[in-house]
Amino acid sequence: MSTRSPFGLPRGDDNESSEGNEPSDDSKNLDEMTLSIRGAKARPAELDGEIDVQLDTTRGEVILHFRPVEGAINALICVGGAGGGVSGPADKVYERLSGELSEENISTVRVEYREAGEFEESVLDTLAAGSFLKGIGAESAILVGHSFGGAVAVRAAGLSDIVHGVIALSSQRFGTAEVDKLHKPLLLIHGSADDVLDKAASEDIFQRASEPKVLEILEGEGHGLSENPEDVFMLIKSFILNHMKVS
Repeated sequence: MSTRSPFGLPRGDDNESSEGNEPSDDSKNLDEMTLSIRGAKARPAELDGEIDVQLDTTRGEVILHFRPVEGAINALICVGGAGGGVSGPADKVYERLSGELSEENISTVRVEYREAGEFEESVLDTLAAGSFLKGIGAESAILVGHSFGGAVAVRAAGLSDIVHGVIALSSQRFGTAEVDKLHKPLLLIHGSADDVLDKAASEDIFQRASEPKVLEILEGEGHGLSENPEDVFMLIKSFILNHMKVS
């Protein structure tokens, strides 16, 4: 039986280098994988002010929980963990951001994965969200992801020209091999008491990441960052407002 590493991977996993310093190429070649949007249709959403957008793609249906802001050129894209989910950690921080950022002229998309837990497919879903936003006039986006989604956000940001910054919450290490090539603002937030993915995962990502980058280790916070959700919210919101294009 394998033991768990501080990075949420079994010891001896193929994605750990022999020196334990840098991960190998830990995902399929996404440059060779394609997803095209064939159409989109809207339907009522559960949250007031949002609509659910169903993207018909060549790889299946992608659902976006979308809060549009008329005339907005900036957007936030939110992605969840390996189990899916669209509300976010830290007391449903994605839902709160969706409501409050609309007052800052920022639209929000919360992505519902087609195949939660499948890394490459989840990256493609995230890229589809960016393409959708670009197609309706957005010029700049920030990507935020939690746990598995932190790595999805890092990987997708490196492949998307609309994404100008990344926030990774309690991120896993797997999927971040190319963070040194990101060259976009990166905020990593991790709890010191995370018993699912040790804070060493975010520390490792931070060490390998290109500048500009910030690492926030929150004392006493667990994997869900629920102990002091207001602190998490303010860190995220401040980063977003500081790195969006001036509209």
